[in-house]
Amino acid sequence: MRGLARAITGLELPAVEKIAEDQAEDPFQVLIATLLSARTQDATTLAASRRLFRTARTPATMARLTVAQIERLIYPVSFYRHKARFVKETCRLLVSRFGGRVPATMAELLELPGVGRKTANLVLILAHRSQDNICVDTHVHRLSNRLGWVRTKTPDETEQALYRAVRRQWWPYVNLYFVTWGQNVCRPIAPRCGGCPIQASCKRVGVTRTGRPVPPDARHHQGGAER
Repeated sequence: MRGLARAITGLELPAVEKIAEDQAEDPFQVLIATLLSARTQDATTLAASRRLFRTARTPATMARLTVAQIERLIYPVSFYRHKARFVKETCRLLVSRFGGRVPATMAELLELPGVGRKTANLVLILAHRSQDNICVDTHVHRLSNRLGWVRTKTPDETEQALYRAVRRQWWPYVNLYFVTWGQNVCRPIAPRCGGCPIQASCKRVGVTRTGRPVPPDARHHQGGAER
């Protein structure tokens, strides 16, 4: 984990982390951006989130938008029609059930439409500063198995296995480190193993071929993979 912390310096941050950083970890914006990010390129997520937040910055104002308005604002994120309905209904519930605030418990977050454990964990970590959660998306699931830390078939299984495999001090950082590294270097196909600073500790499970190492002068221009 320390090696990854050093390695991601200078690499492009994932879209949701950028939004959290820009908006001082605003729980509402982190929640909505994470909902939009599923199976969507980071650049698309970032642009769609910013368009939406320019129009409505609170649950109450966003709940007043029509589904069609939300669709137009978030297009072309993947499954934008489904996500538009999730966003509107989530905002309605935030206002009616939670007093306009994003809940700070896993159980309550999972009551919101379209929110699964990945989204809930990321909101708890980024917006509520939880030290007790690990957020597992496709990158975290893939890298954890590739490194040989876990042997799991689903992200939910990986989350539970990582609580046992990773020291607690690193739990909030697993997603940031693995997503950044997975988008830029340890890609799904032909990972850039040459020069990888943690190569000696990686079992390279399932790796059949590798790609070219990332040139040092290109480190600031990588990124954009799906969440």
